Amino acid sequence: MRTLKLVLAIVILFCFSCKEKQNTISNQSKIPVLETSKESSLAAVWIDSETGHKIEKLIDRKGNNSSFYFHNNPFLPTKNKKGWLMVFYGSTPNGSQLFTIDLKTKNIVQITNKFGNKSGEIVGDKTRKVYYRMNDSIFATHIDTHKTTFIFKFPTDKMGSITTLNADETMLGGVISSKEEQEIMKKYPEKKDFFDRIYDAKLERTLITIDVANGSLKELFSEKAWLNHEQFSPTDPKLLMYCHEGPWHKVDRIWNVNIDTKNKEIIHKRTVEREIAGHEFFSPDGKTIWFDLQIPRGETFYLAGKNLKNGAEKRYALQRDEWSIHYNIAPNLKSFAGDGGNDGQVAHAKDGRWIYHFIPKGDKMVSTKLVNMKNHNYKLEPNVHFSPDGKLIIFRANFEGNSQIYAVEIDKVKQ
Repeated sequence: MRTLKLVLAIVILFCFSCKEKQNTISNQSKIPVLETSKESSLAAVWIDSETGHKIEKLIDRKGNNSSFYFHNNPFLPTKNKKGWLMVFYGSTPNGSQLFTIDLKTKNIVQITNKFGNKSGEIVGDKTRKVYYRMNDSIFATHIDTHKTTFIFKFPTDKMGSITTLNADETMLGGVISSKEEQEIMKKYPEKKDFFDRIYDAKLERTLITIDVANGSLKELFSEKAWLNHEQFSPTDPKLLMYCHEGPWHKVDRIWNVNIDTKNKEIIHKRTVEREIAGHEFFSPDGKTIWFDLQIPRGETFYLAGKNLKNGAEKRYALQRDEWSIHYNIAPNLKSFAGDGGNDGQVAHAKDGRWIYHFIPKGDKMVSTKLVNMKNHNYKLEPNVHFSPDGKLIIFRANFEGNSQIYAVEIDKVKQ
C-alpha cells in the first residue's frame, strides 16, 4: 500500500510539473517578439527581436516618467519588507512630482503634490523619506505617510542645490554656485553650448552640507572651479565624493573630501595627454569608486575601479562599441550594466546603441546585448540601474517620443 501511494504521488507530481511547464511555455509564447520601438512600447511587454530578452514598460501612467540619474539610488523596501519600491519622477499639471512603484505589484502611488518642479533625486531608506529642492528651498516627504517637512531655504543672494544624502542620513550634500553661472545656463540652455563656457569662466563654487535635523548650512570649501556630481559614500557618513567638472581631458576630475577634517584625496590622476576619467560612482559596499577611463580620450576604453583602502586600481577593457555613457554595478558586485551610446558620443561607436550586461573575465568585460536602442534618441540618457534582486536592468528611453521607464530581464527568455 505504501509503495502504491508513493507511485501515485510521483505521478501526480510529474503531471503537475508538466502542466506548470506547459503553462510557462504558453505564457511566454503569448509575448510578442518585436523590434524595440514605439510599437513595442505601446504593447507594454515584448521580447526584443534582436536580443531575445524580455522587456517591460514599467510605469503605466500618462505623461513623462523618468527614472533617477544612474548613481542616485531609487530603491527601498516596501513597508512590510516583502518587496521593493522604486521612486521616480512623473509629469503632472502641477509640475514634476515624485511617485513610487511597487516592483512586484506594479502599484503606483504619488507621494508629492505641492505645485512646482522637484529636483534632487535623493532617497533615504532608513528614514523612508525623499529629499528634494523646489525653487530656493529644501523639503523632505515621507514615502509612506506623505508628510512633508521643510528643511532649509537658501538666501536670496545664493544659488544652491543638493544632490546626495550621507550614510546615516543626517547630512545633505550639495553646492552653492554664482548668479553669473546661472545666467550662462539661461542664455545657453543646451549642454553643448554652456559646458565649455562655464568651465572657462572659472567661477567660484562652494561645496556645502546641510544638517537634516536643524537645517544648518556648513561651507566645506570654495574653489574657482566647477565643483559638481557630489556623492556621499553609502557606508561612511563623513566621506563625500565630488568632481571638477569640465572637458574631461582638461581636469583631474574625481576627488574625495572628509567633511570633518576637510582633507582631500584625488581618486585618479591623469597620466597622458587627453586621458579622461569620469561618470564616477561608489560600489554599494563603499569600498570602491568606479569610473569610465579612456587612455587617451576616444581611443582605449576601460571601466576602472579604485580601492579606497589600499589604493589599487583595477581596469576592465571594453571594445569601442561596448563603451557606455554610464555604467552601474549589480547588488552582488559581480557584474555591471551599461547604457551604450550613439556615434556622436566620445567613443564614436558605429554599433553602440544597446543596453549591455557585462561580466568581468580576467582583465576584460564579456558583454551581452539586452536591448536594441536604435530607435532611442540618446539626447535622453538611459541611466541604467540594477533592480534590488539583480534580475532586471531598469532604464529610461523615448521610444514613444517622450520619457518612459523600462525593465529588461538579464536572463534570456527560453521558448
